[in-house]
Amino acid sequence: MKHRIAMTGAAGILAAFCCEASAEQITPEELADLPPADVVILGEVHDNPIHHANQTAAVGAIGAKALVFEMLTDAQALQVRPQFLVSEEALEGALGWSESGWPDFAMYYPIFVAAKDLSYFGGALPRDEVRRAVGEGAAAVFGDGSTMFGLDLPLPEEEQLVREAGQLEAHCDALPEAMLGGMVEAQRLRDAALARAVIAAFQETGGPVAVIAGAGHARTDWGVPAALALAAPELTVLSIGQMEAPPEGEPPYDLWLVTEPAERDDPCAGFAQE
Repeated sequence: MKHRIAMTGAAGILAAFCCEASAEQITPEELADLPPADVVILGEVHDNPIHHANQTAAVGAIGAKALVFEMLTDAQALQVRPQFLVSEEALEGALGWSESGWPDFAMYYPIFVAAKDLSYFGGALPRDEVRRAVGEGAAAVFGDGSTMFGLDLPLPEEEQLVREAGQLEAHCDALPEAMLGGMVEAQRLRDAALARAVIAAFQETGGPVAVIAGAGHARTDWGVPAALALAAPELTVLSIGQMEAPPEGEPPYDLWLVTEPAERDDPCAGFAQE
């Protein structure tokens, strides 16, 4: 399912994207019989345990040889060793997960177990580098290779505006307007870093490569698939988005499914004004 990513921005964002095949809804059971691809991106809502259970099933079914985690840096990925995989507590401690800010490790541990014989790669950057991108821009922080992923090019104006609006909503309308452009740059940096890790994983193992990442990174219009289309167009990419409610319009994924929402407190409660 190699697709041609449309990079024209917001006109296709609400109506999804233009590619060779339309997005297709699937059931969780169909994750056991996915079409072949060099790279399979398994998008998630981070705190939804159902999504992680689905990822676990998919990783085992696709015959992946490498696993790229949005949640791990390169240094953390090197800590995924057999002696730590034997228990949830041992691996959580080796990764320093409790200090990472990611949701409960118990949801992620089964993915590691399912992939215990694979090669692991970290797609995350140190936090200080991501923060730098807010002020300096993605290309400056990424350094060599930034042009491969299009980081030297400004986004189309409509896409920029839509992405800034998405950042504002994701942060409970609490960000100052002047910061929104920088937040988009940070997101572009993270997408490119994940794509770079995917390319390294494929070059080292020959694939397939499975990617565990947020659903935003799995978007075909501007996420990791778009970055890969620029930097490694020879790779076939299958993007799967998981969501908690039926979408409006066509979702920006190759395949998508809807699950029950996770139980959670109001994420914006901490931003409420007294």
